[in-house]
Amino acid sequence: MNEAWGTVVALVGEQATIRIDETGCGRCRQPGGCGGSQAATLFCHTPRTFSVPNPDGRQVGERVQVVLAGGSLGRSALHAYVQPLLALLGGALTGSAIAGEAGAIGGAVAGLLLGWLLLRRAQMRWRQEHGLQPSIRS
Repeated sequence: MNEAWGTVVALVGEQATIRIDETGCGRCRQPGGCGGSQAATLFCHTPRTFSVPNPDGRQVGERVQVVLAGGSLGRSALHAYVQPLLALLGGALTGSAIAGEAGAIGGAVAGLLLGWLLLRRAQMRWRQEHGLQPSIRS
């Protein structure tokens, strides 16, 4: 299970907009921490906000813990990175077998487009699954 602390910055209907206070595991300032949070801050200055269902009626300014269901982050990363890469390689190999180098280039582009379309389809399907949505821990 992945957890992060954040602050409610806005309320829109049944949703709360939460700004994540800190990235990484929170051990950056402790001995043995990897410092990943500081690297993320270096490359991304924009505060990260998420829209999360607010069944408990949390108020603006309240500090809350946002939780992702176990496995949902890994599953999303697998689909976002591995699936398009495999589609690209599959398209390139298929195109190469059919039409040489030009076919490999065309197949790679077609495979990448197919991978992106499959990712969009999975993303639309996952929006309906409440178990994959972030939630506020009570």
